[in-house]
Amino acid sequence: MRKPLVAGIAAAAALILVPGVVSATASAQAPAASPSPQHHAPHEQGLSTIGTSGWQVLTTASVKDGGDRVSQPGYSTKGWLPVKADDAGAPGTEINALVQNGKCPDVFYSDNMRKCFGYVDKLGPVTTKPFADPWWYRTDFDPGFAKGKNGKLTIPGIVGEGDVWVNGTLVAGKDVVSGALAGHTFDVTKLLKQGKNTLAIKVYPNNPLTMYTLDQVDWGQIPPDNNTGIQYPPTLQLSDALTGDNAHVVQDNAADLSTSSLTVKVDVTNNAGSAQTGDVTATVNPPSGGPIVVRQSVTVAADAKQTVMFTPAKFAALKIRKPQVWWPYSMGAQPLYTLDTSVAQGGVVSTSSSDTFGIRTVTSKLVGKSAPLPQGSRLFAVNGKDFVFRGGGFAPDLFLRYDKADTAHQIALIKNMGLSGVRLEGHDMPQDFYDQADRAGLLVIGGFLCCDAWQPEDASKLTDRDYRIMHDSAYSIAQRERNHPSVFNYGWSDNEPVARQESETLAAFKEADFQVPVIASAEYKSTPTLGVSGEKEGPYDWVPPAYWYDTSHFDSGDSSRTNAGGSWGFASEQSAGHTVPTLDSIKRFLSPEEQAKLWQDPAYNQYHANFEPDHGGYAFGTLYTLDNSIAQRYGKWTSLESYVESAQVANYENTRSQFESFIAHSTDKDNPSTGVVYWQLNKGWPTLLWSLYNDDGDQPGAFFGAKKANEPLHAIYGYDNGSVTVANLGGGTQAGVSVQAKVYDTAGKVLDDQTAKNVTLNAQGVVTGLLEPKVPAETKAPAKAQVYFVELQVTQGGKVVDRNVYWLSTQKDVVDWNKTLGEPQATLSQYSDMSALRDLPKAQIGVESSTKHVAGPDGADTATTVTVTNTSKTPSVGFFLRADVRRGTASGGVASGDSQLAAATWSDNDITLWPGESQTLTVTYRSADLHGAPAVITVDGFNTGNVVVPASRGHHGGYAVRPPAIEGTRE
Repeated sequence: MRKPLVAGIAAAAALILVPGVVSATASAQAPAASPSPQHHAPHEQGLSTIGTSGWQVLTTASVKDGGDRVSQPGYSTKGWLPVKADDAGAPGTEINALVQNGKCPDVFYSDNMRKCFGYVDKLGPVTTKPFADPWWYRTDFDPGFAKGKNGKLTIPGIVGEGDVWVNGTLVAGKDVVSGALAGHTFDVTKLLKQGKNTLAIKVYPNNPLTMYTLDQVDWGQIPPDNNTGIQYPPTLQLSDALTGDNAHVVQDNAADLSTSSLTVKVDVTNNAGSAQTGDVTATVNPPSGGPIVVRQSVTVAADAKQTVMFTPAKFAALKIRKPQVWWPYSMGAQPLYTLDTSVAQGGVVSTSSSDTFGIRTVTSKLVGKSAPLPQGSRLFAVNGKDFVFRGGGFAPDLFLRYDKADTAHQIALIKNMGLSGVRLEGHDMPQDFYDQADRAGLLVIGGFLCCDAWQPEDASKLTDRDYRIMHDSAYSIAQRERNHPSVFNYGWSDNEPVARQESETLAAFKEADFQVPVIASAEYKSTPTLGVSGEKEGPYDWVPPAYWYDTSHFDSGDSSRTNAGGSWGFASEQSAGHTVPTLDSIKRFLSPEEQAKLWQDPAYNQYHANFEPDHGGYAFGTLYTLDNSIAQRYGKWTSLESYVESAQVANYENTRSQFESFIAHSTDKDNPSTGVVYWQLNKGWPTLLWSLYNDDGDQPGAFFGAKKANEPLHAIYGYDNGSVTVANLGGGTQAGVSVQAKVYDTAGKVLDDQTAKNVTLNAQGVVTGLLEPKVPAETKAPAKAQVYFVELQVTQGGKVVDRNVYWLSTQKDVVDWNKTLGEPQATLSQYSDMSALRDLPKAQIGVESSTKHVAGPDGADTATTVTVTNTSKTPSVGFFLRADVRRGTASGGVASGDSQLAAATWSDNDITLWPGESQTLTVTYRSADLHGAPAVITVDGFNTGNVVVPASRGHHGGYAVRPPAIEGTRE
């Protein structure tokens, strides 16, 4: 997000270490020693996560004692906040501690967070009590320590800075333990005891402008504690004389993936005062077939570390022929290999490790040099196959709480939309997130944050300490993510790095064997080492659907190509701004007063947008620009219900156009589109700003617009030239494809009907100019606008596999490019007039349903097929028909209160039908979400009544329902 940076960087401080405690942190001039890996399988010998039994947390303002007493076993924590670790094993933020202890019930409803904890309206230091003081995080643990064992404590990062104490002794101070991602490992052998031990961390308030941590930028409200706390769990590794860690695989894959040469590396540390000899074993277990076992003896000098390598040159079995290759889910399968290692002496294992990895190759290049992109656009390939990345910007929980089931559900939603993956800007996730992405075949773009300390404006103010933290952070990032095939590139955000920032980061990535392309910037910027990024950013507020199809306008005076968002280049972050959830979702988090403001006062600064008041420029706290566009294009609403209904249509139309334009223009050799990241995919709390689905799982019009654009086999109507494109976003060739285009007026009259037959598309293939439907002639105000529809159907083997309906006007949106370029939103000289949609005649619909038990994604155990038919006797279109599964009553009605199963996933939705047309949708959901109530299906449309039928069976409308003409493409 392109925002001004307002502060310098913290100065260096003196190193604090206790005698006998060794820090893994090196000077900024030399490579840092390797922090311990932060992901280990549960059965790994010698490693334990500290704090799984719970933490005690409290502000230091309420604790008189210092760390020498607080970190003693048996210290009284009466009155402290007991905190359970999350699914990542970490205690989380200070606000999380308060919320866990009932300090702010329903914290995300309305502005409860502000009422409970205060208000922050800009990035910077923590200013509100009780968060402006340091807080203690304390936990007791029994690692099974015994005499003769060695213990190494890893602190994987602190959001803020921390003093680390063990059993009354300071291990390291905040001058060393600083940064959300900078891991450090300390030898605490002399401090450990048999039985109960205590770890206490004094966590200092996070200031993202001076610390290399994380923040929420302007993505929502800023938590008043600035996310201060512990996001990743500390670990302790016990061992005998020899310790093994940092085990990983380095791949050297043939260009055609016919072979993969694997080098296995394990760091072995000798904790003894004399040389030690041991056996190191590595086992590579393929997804199928027998294991590859290699071992060697190693002698390590006293108090030294040695990297043990197993190379294909010495161990021929590590050159794998015909490896099982990992692919993104839309292009192939996701086989995962397992690497197991152990270090032993005299047949006794001291330490072991286990982790998965995928064999795959990621490359990138610059293509299509043009006037807008003089050095070309960034194009990525997986296993030699070029593809257009289509994803969204991912945001973690607002309080950094990690939930495995929630991650699984979000991944199911992302795949349901057909997206390639996600972009993480500065919010690297716990290991389970990447594990799930690996198994799901979801791609992950990693990178540093913008707009804070990670984006220094003045390199002269940086110190050796700053660069040391940057190095250590990069090394820890690489360790955490290098084994994951889902992670396919990493880079900087708005600005390119300063010279030494880049060199420290690239050196750390190399030391840790991080094998992914590294990108200089999310804007069109460059460094001498990395070259030009080939990426661009913006817009962030409302633009018309036709904006995305533009390929000719850019500001020649702005080399970054920011806010010139047409479908050319690689768009690292962009969208048309605010997303209006469904009415069900809105009622869950907006108060009645906020709901009234939503439709009555577009200039109102909604708390669930963000902290920026007003509108225009980089201010997104109001929905003013979106609301103005809806009023101009669709006509004024008269109630909350009609406002939400109009917004669903507008959001659908816009998100579909954004994704479709980048698919359609990917074949433009002169100025190709190579990827697009929707800004944003989600939020870590209920939101009205930048999202495709809400945090309750609710899927509004924006969701289904994105889903429609990204169907595996899909026809697209171009807003630029009125031609039809067909795309195959899957991994195999599709032959025998036919595309039919019909044009209707609002009275249901067919104005044009064309078909292209026997089309063949290669994997990830796009065919443009397939048809050019004849549509009504363009008009300009004050002439009356005519609204019409374009319906596209894709058939294969006699089956309709894709159906796509556009509503268009003879009065087009006209962008004033002189006033628009460089701005986060568009200025129009004419708005498209589609107000005639409000005058559509009423249509009748019939609904049938049937239900069965299934094993679906994300724990779903029930599937209902819903056949919707336009049963109107007059030629009335059934426009924008929305289906939901709800909790019902014994009599077949809808239960009172919040009845929607927001987490249900649909094969399609928000559909449009003409008389006699049917479409069969499939919805999967968890029966437990019904809370014992029967399921009912509701279908409501822009110009229809609301139909309710039992999910098990149903029929409404008084007309026979013909066999389904359309089937959902994903179930």
